[in-house]
Amino acid sequence: MKTGKVGLFTIALGLVLGLLLVVRLVFIPSSEEQAQPLGKAVINEEIANVVPDFAAIKDVSEKKRAFFDFLRPSIKHQNAIIQGERDFLIEIKKQLINGKELTEADEFRLQQISEKYQYTLRSLTLNNIDTLLERVDIIPEQMVLIQAANETGWGSSRFAKEGLNFFGQWCFRKGCGLVPQSRTEGLSHEVALFKTVEDSVASYMRNLNSNAAYSLLRSIRADLRAQNKTPQAQDLVYGLINYSERQEAYIDELLEMLRQNQRFLVDNNEKTTAA
Repeated sequence: MKTGKVGLFTIALGLVLGLLLVVRLVFIPSSEEQAQPLGKAVINEEIANVVPDFAAIKDVSEKKRAFFDFLRPSIKHQNAIIQGERDFLIEIKKQLINGKELTEADEFRLQQISEKYQYTLRSLTLNNIDTLLERVDIIPEQMVLIQAANETGWGSSRFAKEGLNFFGQWCFRKGCGLVPQSRTEGLSHEVALFKTVEDSVASYMRNLNSNAAYSLLRSIRADLRAQNKTPQAQDLVYGLINYSERQEAYIDELLEMLRQNQRFLVDNNEKTTAA
């Protein structure tokens, strides 16, 4: 069957229109995108609705339990990830002691862990693995829960509800988060936005385990490990001295919250299982 001139023209026209459509979709922003104001975070209503309305819970005890129960699964999950990484490093240390060579897979995972915790592993030595182990360690669940309660007013803050930020973490690129209403003149930080509660908890734990500001926390934890003691919230709270400008007053407040809320901090599921 012959293809006539009209047929060829139609095919050519279709190709041109298709090409224009691709260019339009890839390179030209839509009117909806252009309408977004520059430098302001776009709030996803579906994300915002993930956080329960804790402020609406009138019974204080019920609100505290609900808040802790909401965060606890994410904290447990992230600590399980960290514990898995720690167990891997301990196994690597045993291999070095026994003079065994690492596989390519082990070396790759070791590099990933080092990068995650912002530690430059220049050489594979026992001392370097021990230094990395000081960073790769779990954060006591009770400390995480109490600090989240303190930073968000028991989950009622704007940053928790709109940004899933439960620990007051900052970011420093314009438009990266929510602008604090009480931000000091001259400062440019914003309060970071997270896509999920898991992301918020993971970022917080990684911050404590890698940022130089919390080297004291890691040192206290490592000393307790050396004594074969399990690090507890009341021990590591002192390592948060640089988390707030209030410093000692902030530590005292967290310790008081720990004392006052012990009965809510107990994981009912674990308590039942132990019984």
